Amino acid sequence: MTGLGSGIKSKIAVVTLGKASWIVVVALCAVGTLLLALTGYSGYSVVAAAVGISAAINLT
Repeated sequence: MTGLGSGIKSKIAVVTLGKASWIVVVALCAVGTLLLALTGYSGYSVVAAAVGISAAINLT
């Protein structure tokens, strides 16, 4: 079974470049928030989280 003629079809969702870039920003802010919080920079982690939440609003 090679999968070429198996008859299984899937639909991949189309994501625009703008939406993909906002997803990347949200993901980077989440990672940054976690790293900053773990290293003790609580104020900066709150700012990074706020930026991530603001960017997530653009995903709706």
